Amino acid sequence: MKTRIIVDSTSDLMPEARARVSVVPLTVHFGDEEFIDGVTIDHKTFYEKLVETDVHPTTSQATPASFMAEYEKAAQAGESAVVITLSSKLSGTYQSAVIAAGDYENIYVVDSGNVAIGGGILVELALRLLDQGLEAPEIAAQLEAEKEKVRIVALLDTMEYLKKGGRISKTVAFAGAVLNIKPVVSVTDGEIQMLGKARGSKMGNNLLVQEIEKAGGVDFSKPVLLGYTGLSDALLLKYLEDSRQLWEGGLEQVRYTSIGSVIGTHAGPGAIAVAFFKN
Repeated sequence: MKTRIIVDSTSDLMPEARARVSVVPLTVHFGDEEFIDGVTIDHKTFYEKLVETDVHPTTSQATPASFMAEYEKAAQAGESAVVITLSSKLSGTYQSAVIAAGDYENIYVVDSGNVAIGGGILVELALRLLDQGLEAPEIAAQLEAEKEKVRIVALLDTMEYLKKGGRISKTVAFAGAVLNIKPVVSVTDGEIQMLGKARGSKMGNNLLVQEIEKAGGVDFSKPVLLGYTGLSDALLLKYLEDSRQLWEGGLEQVRYTSIGSVIGTHAGPGAIAVAFFKN
Protein backbone atom coordinates (compact mmCIF):
# COMPACT_ATOMS: atom_id res chain seq x y z
CA MET A 1 0.00 0.00 0.00
CA LYS A 2 1.35 3.41 -0.97
CA THR A 3 1.93 5.88 1.86
CA ARG A 4 1.16 9.59 1.85
CA ILE A 5 2.99 11.94 4.25
CA ILE A 6 0.72 14.68 5.65
CA VAL A 7 2.08 17.62 7.68
CA ASP A 8 0.71 20.87 9.07
CA SER A 9 1.92 24.22 7.79
CA THR A 10 4.20 24.86 10.78
CA SER A 11 6.75 22.33 9.48
CA ASP A 12 9.43 24.39 7.76
CA LEU A 13 10.79 22.36 4.86
CA MET A 14 13.20 22.66 1.99
CA PRO A 15 11.37 22.95 -1.37
CA GLU A 16 12.21 19.38 -2.44
CA ALA A 17 10.65 17.95 0.76
CA ARG A 18 7.60 20.24 0.59
CA ALA A 19 6.90 19.04 -2.95
CA ARG A 20 6.50 15.47 -1.63
CA VAL A 21 4.04 16.08 1.24
CA SER A 22 0.42 17.18 1.68
CA VAL A 23 0.08 20.29 3.86
CA VAL A 24 -2.81 21.10 6.23
CA PRO A 25 -2.73 24.84 7.01
CA LEU A 26 -3.12 26.68 10.30
CA THR A 27 -4.73 30.14 10.39
CA VAL A 28 -2.89 33.40 11.13
CA HIS A 29 -4.76 36.42 12.52
CA PHE A 30 -3.65 40.06 12.52
CA GLY A 31 -6.50 41.60 14.52
CA ASP A 32 -9.64 41.09 12.39
CA GLU A 33 -7.62 40.01 9.35
CA GLU A 34 -7.47 36.26 8.85
CA PHE A 35 -4.98 34.45 6.61
CA ILE A 36 -4.47 30.80 5.71
CA ASP A 37 -0.86 29.96 6.53
CA GLY A 38 1.09 29.22 3.36
CA VAL A 39 -1.96 29.79 1.15
CA THR A 40 -3.13 33.40 1.51
CA ILE A 41 -0.01 34.56 3.39
CA ASP A 42 3.60 33.55 2.76
CA HIS A 43 6.62 34.00 5.05
CA LYS A 44 7.72 37.26 3.40
CA THR A 45 4.30 38.91 3.73
CA PHE A 46 3.96 37.65 7.31
CA TYR A 47 7.23 39.29 8.41
CA GLU A 48 6.43 42.51 6.56
CA LYS A 49 3.13 42.73 8.46
CA LEU A 50 4.81 41.70 11.73
CA VAL A 51 7.25 44.61 11.49
CA GLU A 52 4.87 47.20 10.04
CA THR A 53 1.79 46.70 12.26
CA ASP A 54 1.32 47.22 16.01
CA VAL A 55 -1.15 44.33 16.13
CA HIS A 56 0.49 41.19 17.53
CA PRO A 57 -0.55 38.19 15.41
CA THR A 58 -2.09 35.01 16.74
CA THR A 59 -2.38 31.57 15.18
CA SER A 60 -5.29 29.10 15.27
CA GLN A 61 -4.96 25.33 15.10
CA ALA A 62 -5.79 23.35 11.98
CA THR A 63 -9.33 21.96 12.13
CA PRO A 64 -10.42 18.31 12.02
CA ALA A 65 -12.25 19.14 8.75
CA SER A 66 -8.95 20.27 7.16
CA PHE A 67 -7.33 16.95 8.06
CA MET A 68 -10.38 14.97 6.92
CA ALA A 69 -10.10 16.56 3.47
CA GLU A 70 -6.53 15.20 3.18
CA TYR A 71 -7.46 11.80 4.65
CA GLU A 72 -10.26 11.52 2.10
CA LYS A 73 -7.79 12.13 -0.74
CA ALA A 74 -5.56 9.37 0.64
CA ALA A 75 -8.51 6.98 1.01
CA GLN A 76 -9.73 7.67 -2.54
CA ALA A 77 -6.22 6.95 -3.84
CA GLY A 78 -6.07 3.71 -1.84
CA GLU A 79 -3.19 5.04 0.27
CA SER A 80 -2.31 4.91 3.95
CA ALA A 81 -1.01 8.09 5.62
CA VAL A 82 1.54 9.15 8.21
CA VAL A 83 0.54 12.50 9.72
CA ILE A 84 3.17 14.64 11.48
CA THR A 85 1.99 17.62 13.55
CA LEU A 86 3.58 20.30 15.69
CA SER A 87 3.85 19.72 19.44
CA SER A 88 0.51 19.03 21.13
CA LYS A 89 1.70 21.30 23.97
CA LEU A 90 1.88 24.27 21.59
CA SER A 91 -1.34 23.74 19.62
CA GLY A 92 -4.53 21.68 19.40
CA THR A 93 -3.58 20.70 15.82
CA TYR A 94 -2.45 17.20 16.89
CA GLN A 95 -5.83 16.66 18.57
CA SER A 96 -7.61 17.77 15.38
CA ALA A 97 -5.58 15.26 13.36
CA VAL A 98 -6.45 12.44 15.81
CA ILE A 99 -10.17 13.32 15.89
CA ALA A 100 -10.31 13.36 12.08
CA ALA A 101 -8.54 9.98 11.90
CA GLY A 102 -11.38 8.31 13.83
CA ASP A 103 -13.40 7.79 10.65
CA TYR A 104 -10.54 6.36 8.59
CA GLU A 105 -8.31 3.30 8.50
CA ASN A 106 -4.55 3.24 7.92
CA ILE A 107 -3.96 6.75 9.30
CA TYR A 108 -1.03 7.08 11.73
CA VAL A 109 -0.74 10.40 13.59
CA VAL A 110 2.62 11.39 15.13
CA ASP A 111 2.99 14.29 17.59
CA SER A 112 6.43 15.60 16.61
CA GLY A 113 6.90 17.21 20.04
CA ASN A 114 8.47 20.03 18.08
CA VAL A 115 7.78 22.88 15.66
CA ALA A 116 9.18 24.70 12.61
CA ILE A 117 12.50 23.19 11.42
CA GLY A 118 12.36 20.75 14.36
CA GLY A 119 9.25 19.24 12.81
CA GLY A 120 10.82 19.69 9.40
CA ILE A 121 13.71 17.30 10.02
CA LEU A 122 11.31 14.66 11.38
CA VAL A 123 9.33 14.98 8.13
CA GLU A 124 12.58 14.59 6.15
CA LEU A 125 13.36 11.43 8.12
CA ALA A 126 9.86 10.11 7.29
CA LEU A 127 10.57 10.68 3.58
CA ARG A 128 13.89 8.81 3.88
CA LEU A 129 12.11 5.85 5.53
CA LEU A 130 9.47 5.96 2.78
CA ASP A 131 12.23 5.80 0.16
CA GLN A 132 13.68 2.77 1.97
CA GLY A 133 10.39 0.96 1.37
CA LEU A 134 8.95 1.04 4.90
CA GLU A 135 5.15 0.87 5.29
CA ALA A 136 3.12 3.51 7.15
CA PRO A 137 2.95 1.73 10.57
CA GLU A 138 6.71 1.09 10.47
CA ILE A 139 7.45 4.72 9.56
CA ALA A 140 5.20 6.01 12.37
CA ALA A 141 6.81 3.65 14.91
CA GLN A 142 10.31 4.73 13.91
CA LEU A 143 9.37 8.43 14.09
CA GLU A 144 7.99 7.90 17.60
CA ALA A 145 11.33 6.44 18.64
CA GLU A 146 13.52 9.00 16.86
CA LYS A 147 11.57 12.18 17.76
CA GLU A 148 13.00 12.06 21.28
CA LYS A 149 16.42 12.82 19.79
CA VAL A 150 15.32 15.94 17.86
CA ARG A 151 16.73 19.20 19.21
CA ILE A 152 15.98 22.74 18.06
CA VAL A 153 18.02 25.59 19.52
CA ALA A 154 17.45 29.23 18.55
CA LEU A 155 19.08 32.60 19.17
CA LEU A 156 16.64 35.52 19.26
CA ASP A 157 17.67 38.97 18.08
CA THR A 158 15.18 40.75 20.35
CA MET A 159 12.97 40.17 23.39
CA GLU A 160 10.30 42.52 22.04
CA TYR A 161 8.07 39.83 20.57
CA LEU A 162 8.29 37.61 23.67
CA LYS A 163 6.99 40.68 25.52
CA LYS A 164 4.19 41.28 22.99
CA GLY A 165 3.12 37.66 23.31
CA GLY A 166 3.06 37.90 27.11
CA ARG A 167 5.99 35.49 27.55
CA ILE A 168 8.13 38.01 29.49
CA SER A 169 7.45 41.30 31.29
CA LYS A 170 7.96 44.79 29.84
CA THR A 171 10.69 45.42 32.42
CA VAL A 172 12.68 42.36 31.35
CA ALA A 173 12.24 43.26 27.67
CA PHE A 174 13.37 46.87 28.28
CA ALA A 175 16.44 45.73 30.24
CA GLY A 176 17.21 43.24 27.46
CA ALA A 177 17.10 45.98 24.82
CA VAL A 178 19.33 48.33 26.86
CA LEU A 179 21.91 45.61 27.55
CA ASN A 180 21.67 44.11 24.03
CA ILE A 181 20.63 40.74 25.50
CA LYS A 182 20.08 37.88 23.04
CA PRO A 183 18.05 34.99 24.50
CA VAL A 184 18.80 31.40 23.49
CA VAL A 185 15.70 29.18 23.53
CA SER A 186 14.88 25.57 22.73
CA VAL A 187 11.84 23.34 22.37
CA THR A 188 12.08 20.97 25.34
CA ASP A 189 9.39 18.36 26.08
CA GLY A 190 7.23 20.04 23.46
CA GLU A 191 7.42 23.52 25.00
CA ILE A 192 9.52 26.63 24.31
CA GLN A 193 12.06 27.17 27.10
CA MET A 194 14.79 29.73 27.79
CA LEU A 195 18.28 28.19 27.90
CA GLY A 196 20.40 31.27 28.46
CA LYS A 197 21.12 34.89 27.57
CA ALA A 198 24.10 36.50 25.90
CA ARG A 199 25.21 40.11 25.42
CA GLY A 200 25.56 40.77 21.70
CA SER A 201 25.41 38.58 18.61
CA LYS A 202 28.96 37.21 18.84
CA MET A 203 28.43 35.90 22.39
CA GLY A 204 24.99 34.69 21.32
CA ASN A 205 26.46 32.69 18.45
CA ASN A 206 29.00 31.17 20.85
CA LEU A 207 26.22 30.26 23.30
CA LEU A 208 24.27 28.61 20.48
CA VAL A 209 27.32 26.49 19.60
CA GLN A 210 27.76 25.57 23.30
CA GLU A 211 24.11 24.51 23.64
CA ILE A 212 24.40 22.26 20.57
CA GLU A 213 27.50 20.62 22.05
CA LYS A 214 25.78 20.33 25.45
CA ALA A 215 22.87 18.48 23.80
CA GLY A 216 25.33 15.75 22.83
CA GLY A 217 26.47 16.91 19.42
CA VAL A 218 24.92 16.43 16.00
CA ASP A 219 24.11 13.05 14.43
CA PHE A 220 25.15 13.86 10.86
CA SER A 221 23.68 10.60 9.53
CA LYS A 222 20.21 12.14 9.94
CA PRO A 223 18.71 15.39 8.59
CA VAL A 224 20.11 18.71 9.84
CA LEU A 225 18.36 21.98 8.99
CA LEU A 226 18.96 25.61 9.93
CA GLY A 227 16.44 28.42 9.77
CA TYR A 228 15.97 32.16 10.16
CA THR A 229 13.05 34.49 10.87
CA GLY A 230 12.44 37.80 9.13
CA LEU A 231 13.22 39.08 5.66
CA SER A 232 17.00 38.60 5.66
CA ASP A 233 19.30 35.61 6.17
CA ALA A 234 22.29 37.88 7.00
CA LEU A 235 22.42 36.95 10.72
CA LEU A 236 22.24 33.25 9.87
CA LEU A 237 25.14 33.56 7.42
CA LYS A 238 27.16 35.34 10.12
CA TYR A 239 26.37 32.50 12.55
CA LEU A 240 27.52 29.93 9.97
CA GLU A 241 30.81 31.78 9.73
CA ASP A 242 31.21 31.78 13.54
CA SER A 243 30.27 28.10 13.89
CA ARG A 244 32.11 26.64 10.90
CA GLN A 245 33.93 24.08 13.06
CA LEU A 246 30.57 22.50 14.00
CA TRP A 247 29.72 21.60 10.42
CA GLU A 248 33.07 20.98 8.73
CA GLY A 249 33.51 17.31 7.99
CA GLY A 250 29.93 16.56 9.03
CA LEU A 251 27.89 18.19 6.28
CA GLU A 252 28.66 18.49 2.59
CA GLN A 253 26.22 21.40 2.45
CA VAL A 254 24.57 23.41 5.24
CA ARG A 255 20.89 23.71 4.30
CA TYR A 256 18.67 26.44 5.65
CA THR A 257 15.18 27.82 5.15
CA SER A 258 12.87 30.60 6.30
CA ILE A 259 10.93 29.90 9.52
CA GLY A 260 7.17 30.48 9.46
CA SER A 261 4.53 32.29 11.43
CA VAL A 262 4.06 30.15 14.55
CA ILE A 263 7.65 30.56 15.77
CA GLY A 264 8.00 33.94 14.05
CA THR A 265 5.14 35.36 16.13
CA HIS A 266 7.06 34.70 19.37
CA ALA A 267 10.64 35.09 18.15
CA GLY A 268 10.22 38.12 15.92
CA PRO A 269 12.58 38.83 13.01
CA GLY A 270 16.32 38.21 13.23
CA ALA A 271 16.18 34.85 15.03
CA ILE A 272 18.37 31.97 13.86
CA ALA A 273 17.79 28.31 14.70
CA VAL A 274 19.40 24.91 14.30
CA ALA A 275 17.45 21.63 14.21
CA PHE A 276 19.25 18.29 14.47
CA PHE A 277 19.09 14.78 15.86
CA LYS A 278 21.43 14.46 18.82
CA ASN A 279 23.98 11.64 19.01
